[in-house]
Amino acid sequence: MKETYIIGEIGQNHNGSVDIAKLMVDLVARPVREEVFGLDLKPMNAVKLTKRDLSEELSASQMNRPYDTPNSFGRTYGEHRAALELSDEEHFEVYKHAKEHHLDFVETLCAKGCLSLLKLFIPDYLKVASRDLTNLPLLEALAETKIPIILSTGMSGKKELDDALNVITRYHSNISILHCVSQYPTHPDNLNLRTIIYLKKHYPQYRIGFSDHTIGISAPIVAVGMGAEIIEKHITIDRRMKGTDQSCSLGPDGVNRMIRDIRLAERWLGKEELFIDKSVAASKVKLERSIATKRDLQIGDIIVQEDLHMLSPGDGFKWSQLDEVVGKRVVKPIPKNEIVYPDAIE
Repeated sequence: MKETYIIGEIGQNHNGSVDIAKLMVDLVARPVREEVFGLDLKPMNAVKLTKRDLSEELSASQMNRPYDTPNSFGRTYGEHRAALELSDEEHFEVYKHAKEHHLDFVETLCAKGCLSLLKLFIPDYLKVASRDLTNLPLLEALAETKIPIILSTGMSGKKELDDALNVITRYHSNISILHCVSQYPTHPDNLNLRTIIYLKKHYPQYRIGFSDHTIGISAPIVAVGMGAEIIEKHITIDRRMKGTDQSCSLGPDGVNRMIRDIRLAERWLGKEELFIDKSVAASKVKLERSIATKRDLQIGDIIVQEDLHMLSPGDGFKWSQLDEVVGKRVVKPIPKNEIVYPDAIE
């Protein structure tokens, strides 16, 4: 299987701090090791930040509404959102930090005004949030840049996806589509991972992946087994930190375990074939059964089926080779409950 492209989504978990964002970059760049077999595994491929232009974000009444919750960073929702925004220059700083760690950098741009970022740097991918899949003017502006685009389908059906693709493909076709459910966290009954199979069948010209909002690491592993080529997951340095996304994100240990299991799953899948792997050769000899004697057989005895049963190890005749044993004459004594080997019969 090709390597899964794993994106650590910082989102707003930096809580308005460029230093916290950098710590999250450090987190996903850590080496990952499988201890039992001593495997050094590749870490995440990319980190993602989100950029909003508050003048294009919400209606005035929504921006001015009181926002008094334990996770609030401001008196109004507008003040809250402003506190969680990093400047273009701070995004550039995190971008450079990611590149120093050999990570790709993905940006979710939520408005045309956010394209000002591109004066400072060019992300490896532009991400379209689920809520903006129907924001066709934004999609056109993003597509005009010719930067590869990742679409999230968390709030959309086939029509909305097709409309988005029709706009973007006027400019380029370097597009990835992520199955997603915009429920935070996503209830198990609502995840419907078989959508990945649907997308791979109906949109084979694009890379298909999974943007996960479930609790834990199991869903991304299953998604990889179903053919997802991209996995996106929220990350944080501490799930107890203030913020609405922290509790349903992966902390340091969860990040390590998810990467480990995805990289192992890539190896688990192997090839579409039934065969005896060389790693089981010793176990096959030790544990399989061979034709053995039920009684002591002496030189000159003619073997009948009633003389035989199956015992380990598996280095003798198989039951499918019964006709190579029954009717043969014993040329070397074979004690009861011992394997019948070719040199003992003729």
